[in-house]
Amino acid sequence: MGLEPADAEEDAQRLLAEAIPRRWSHVVAVAQKARLIGRELGEDGELLETTAWLHDVGYAPSLAAIGFHPLDGAHYLRAHGAPRRVVDLIAFHSSAWAEAQEFGVADELAEFHDERTRTRDLLWYCDMTTGPDGTDMKFEDRMAEVRERYGPDHYVTRALDAGMDERLAAVQRSRNWLTSVGLADQV
Repeated sequence: MGLEPADAEEDAQRLLAEAIPRRWSHVVAVAQKARLIGRELGEDGELLETTAWLHDVGYAPSLAAIGFHPLDGAHYLRAHGAPRRVVDLIAFHSSAWAEAQEFGVADELAEFHDERTRTRDLLWYCDMTTGPDGTDMKFEDRMAEVRERYGPDHYVTRALDAGMDERLAAVQRSRNWLTSVGLADQV
């Protein structure tokens, strides 16, 4: 498995498009944002788009070994030779550490590295400003949508609170950078 966005798109499409069409719509929209942003990101531009295509492959029924999509995706990608940064960005996308704690797999997640870079923040931004069907959403509206979809007692909803400060900080850093490069009104 290479680092090329086209390869990542093909792999994600194979795993998600037919099995989970709504999730595939989300992934396509996240990757489109990432492609636009990646043009301004420099050497990590392709990495951002690649990880955007692959960030939710762990939802694929054929990969769902643990049932926690960031880890299922990371394990699949690592087993198929994806570069370490791709695997780590997938494992930790969108405050996955908070969900891992709630889901009871924090020790397994600890084998991966959260790089805490602009690229990581931008991946989170693309994911957390795209609705489940691919619609563009404000971060606050997306978080409200997640709460409503999962309900108050679900581990995902509980994890939102635990990871909200980190999510907000990543989105704000991304918004600031997007403004500085003239993309704030486009994504």
